[in-house]
Amino acid sequence: MTSQPQGRPLEVLTLGLQGEVFALDAHCVREILDLVPVTDVPGARAFVGGVVNVRGKVVPLADLRVMFGMERTPPTPDTRIVVVELDLGGEPATVGILADKVLEVTGIAPAAVADTPRIGMRWRPEFIRCIGKRDDEFIIVPDLGRIFS
Repeated sequence: MTSQPQGRPLEVLTLGLQGEVFALDAHCVREILDLVPVTDVPGARAFVGGVVNVRGKVVPLADLRVMFGMERTPPTPDTRIVVVELDLGGEPATVGILADKVLEVTGIAPAAVADTPRIGMRWRPEFIRCIGKRDDEFIIVPDLGRIFS
């Protein structure tokens, strides 16, 4: 787990990706947009294959489903772009992340957060920051810094 103050909940924005619940650190989320036109970037990696216009700024659009080996699906009326600001190598970077559905902002109690198991994961463990549990569901918190570096 990363530097989460002890005793304080991990504040996250939860989103759906192919029926799984993922969560992004709420402090890095800048805005949530309806799906806008995407400009494909020839020769770009499939993970970040296009860019979008966010208030006049060109922002790369990432599809976490590609990084986690999930099938790409066509957009639905619930599809959103979550714009996040990350620190990549000491420089701020703005990135859009495609979400099948944005669910809610919530807190995950420290006692409900666990390190990523190295065995039995269907996703690459180095891309998972931690796993939270809320009620009967698991919430996957990706390590965006590692994914984008």
